[in-house]
Amino acid sequence: MSRDIQLKERWEALVLKLSNQFSQGEDLDLDAIIYLIGVQELGKVHDKFKKDEKLNLMHIAICRLLEPYGFYTFDHIDAEGWPHYSVKEELPTLKAGEQTVLMKEAIVGYFLEKEYIY
Repeated sequence: MSRDIQLKERWEALVLKLSNQFSQGEDLDLDAIIYLIGVQELGKVHDKFKKDEKLNLMHIAICRLLEPYGFYTFDHIDAEGWPHYSVKEELPTLKAGEQTVLMKEAIVGYFLEKEYIY
């Protein structure tokens, strides 16, 4: 099976599983899944977040997702419990479609690592 087909199948299975768990079956989009990862990484799953905190959660998720690719490195957790990352290597310029594929690949990898999907 080609890598692209495997990624597509895993992505679709992941979206279905997350959507059933978190949105009563309505398909979650890429941003919603990134947000969920940010909440998971922060560890405060039952908190209500302000708009700026939601953006920070997405930033945490993106840093965590791209850490295995060498773009970010975990730095520390601050006094409020928020993780911080440092830029290790600048992201290359990618076309929109390439960015989407990279993020889907990173998200699938994250959930494989967490053993949420197989």
